[in-house]
Amino acid sequence: MVKRLLIANRGEIARRIARTCRRLDIEYVAVHSEADSAAAHLDGAFEQVLLGPSPAADSYLRADALIDAALRTGCDAVHPGYGFLSENPEFAAAVTEAGLVFVGPGSDTIAAMGDKATAKRLMAEAGVPVLPGSATATESVDEIRAGAAEIGYPVILKPVAGGGGKGMQVIERESDLAPAVEAAVRLARANFGDGRLLVERYLRRPRHIEVQVFGDTHGTVVHLFERECSLQRRHQKIVEEAPAANLPADLREALLAAAVRGARAIGYVNAGTFEFIVDTDVAGAGTGAGARAGAADGSGGRFYFLEVNTRLQVEHPVTEAITGLDLVEWQLMVAAGEQLPLAQGEITASGHAVECRVYAEDPDADFRPAPGRALAAVWPTDLRVDAAFDGRGEVPVFYDPMIAKLIAHGPARPAALRQLLHAVRSTAVLGVTTNLGFLADLLRDTRVSAGLTDTHLVDEFTARAARHRRDTDPVAAACAAAISLPARTGPAESPWSGSVGAFDRRLLDPRAPLGRVACRIGGHTLEAALLTRRAGSLTVEVAGERFTVTRTSDGPLLRGTVGESLWTGLRRADGCELVVDGRRMALTLDVTGEDDSAAGGDAVTSPMPGTVVQLPVAVGDVVQQGDTVAIVEAMKMENRVLASASGVVEEIRCALADIVSADQVLVVIDTDQT
Repeated sequence: MVKRLLIANRGEIARRIARTCRRLDIEYVAVHSEADSAAAHLDGAFEQVLLGPSPAADSYLRADALIDAALRTGCDAVHPGYGFLSENPEFAAAVTEAGLVFVGPGSDTIAAMGDKATAKRLMAEAGVPVLPGSATATESVDEIRAGAAEIGYPVILKPVAGGGGKGMQVIERESDLAPAVEAAVRLARANFGDGRLLVERYLRRPRHIEVQVFGDTHGTVVHLFERECSLQRRHQKIVEEAPAANLPADLREALLAAAVRGARAIGYVNAGTFEFIVDTDVAGAGTGAGARAGAADGSGGRFYFLEVNTRLQVEHPVTEAITGLDLVEWQLMVAAGEQLPLAQGEITASGHAVECRVYAEDPDADFRPAPGRALAAVWPTDLRVDAAFDGRGEVPVFYDPMIAKLIAHGPARPAALRQLLHAVRSTAVLGVTTNLGFLADLLRDTRVSAGLTDTHLVDEFTARAARHRRDTDPVAAACAAAISLPARTGPAESPWSGSVGAFDRRLLDPRAPLGRVACRIGGHTLEAALLTRRAGSLTVEVAGERFTVTRTSDGPLLRGTVGESLWTGLRRADGCELVVDGRRMALTLDVTGEDDSAAGGDAVTSPMPGTVVQLPVAVGDVVQQGDTVAIVEAMKMENRVLASASGVVEEIRCALADIVSADQVLVVIDTDQT
């Protein structure tokens, strides 16, 4: 077994690997960038090694620094986690050449599966169903046109060297093909250094199902059942479960057998995931000569090979939950040359598990990354949580915005879903905005409850939710009222005074409110009126609606219910911060309550911490409201900063490559000049 392990990663996956190391009494070395110098994943490490500056390219993506750290600290193995260099064949080869053990498949396997054309050819040779389409990748418009004509429209273009869905384009008709190919080639060259494309049949409403496999150096290959990953946004999975719901037994067996067959054919070693798409609408799948080609599953649907992930998957906890196995432990055993501890017939599954990914992002701003400092994180205690930090921590601008995963396991799918929904609603992260509220709404969707999912469901749900977004401001104001109320109300300490005062109001009219407080939220003001107060609860009226609010203290945090919603709050100098059913809101409390919804501003601020990558304006330029005045890069995404008003650029308070904080003034606009 490995004696000392270098964990070549950060955040929640580094902490997850460390947990297994501690259980097995394996010493581990933690690495970090300057941004992560106080990160929770460093706790308990045998040694901590600084890799370099905060950007990933200068730290976590430096293969030389990682290998040097492993050698200097006496490690005998390197675990890459996921992301960063986990599927980089050059890194795997360099680790091995340095005399260290790479915890993962060989570099040749990683390279072969990282090339979509090669992977597709090898799987076809192994008898694994592949999507009808081109056998070789090309930049030629004529070759792609011929392939599309053979398989029938619609088709999808895939950069052969791409990943995460980047650069993929759906083509509905031949007239759109040539410009789409030219654009896809340009994008693939710019992002991957390889402009070659594959053209394949496009499935309109597929399910995304994957199979966890394991192979050892003694020739044994097994599967650990399947996972459903159809709930995804922008090709990024957000909710995963095991086993897949509503999957016919014969289709399940065919998928599992295909994954094992493919893994054996390439001599797969260590953990890997074979990903498939299942066509749920065979009747509409293409119109060309090859439209009916494929592997029938015997149940009215078809499945096709998508790709192999040559690493541990983010969603591996749901497999661990139903099998009771530690996949990191298995990885370390295989890396040490040991045999797999169980034969296929000895691996069993029990119950149902569902996982959701918690991201620091703002669903109300098109899921814009929201880095910053988490002032308090309240994670559920009745299920598994894999988190980057516990009570508080930093969410740096330089890395992926995922901060945690919540994993529920129950005897059956409905129980697991109920447990996960309650956990999502009761989780609170204060200081940074997360997608928890969005996840709560998604888990309540009737199609999700019924297990009728496909890869387009989340996009459709998001569009519908945007059109019918609930007004949560009155609920937030009611909770803020509970936070602002002192334990013992007194004239000198209570904000519940208004222009007349609570004591005077009650003398004049016994039915009058006990007091009022103005809550400013989202550019406007709501007045909360306290109607009744009892031990542990109060009745508050906001905008003509009455709310019963309960309140308990948990150190500096206040928690309770408002109607059927769960809330957590924290007092601030000028008001409070709230999380209600996963949605984070900040409110300012005052007694004047003047509406500032029409107030303009000539100072354009950064919406988040990040790096200034473009400044398209100069002092003296005329700008219109909504024009882009800067672009700030944060968490691998570029975010346009727009002019808040029309006028003339009076001052620029930042420069290219500056690292700016949230709400920092970038540009000042003189609105008196037009």
